[in-house]
Amino acid sequence: MKELLKNVVYAGIGAAFLTRDKIEDIRGELVTRGKMTKDEGKEFVDDLVKKSESAKDQLELWLTRQVEDRVKQLNLATADDVADLRRKIEELQVALNKNAGK
Repeated sequence: MKELLKNVVYAGIGAAFLTRDKIEDIRGELVTRGKMTKDEGKEFVDDLVKKSESAKDQLELWLTRQVEDRVKQLNLATADDVADLRRKIEELQVALNKNAGK
């Protein structure tokens, strides 16, 4: 019953994006209704917070990869590319200035 309740709550409330405060509210409600003990509630909160943090980290990593892939597909210059070009332009300006002075 406890595992079933956890799974229903995880699926039903979008565990990946819950804040700790919201998770604590849900725990308090479940304890008040007698659906779980305080110890089970603490375990539930800790477990859900870990799952939420893990899901957020995984989503952030996935989004970063997706953006990087799209930038490559669009052949857009990255900040590093622009910095390299600026450095090369500065080097060329220095070389031109040296040649102009001769």
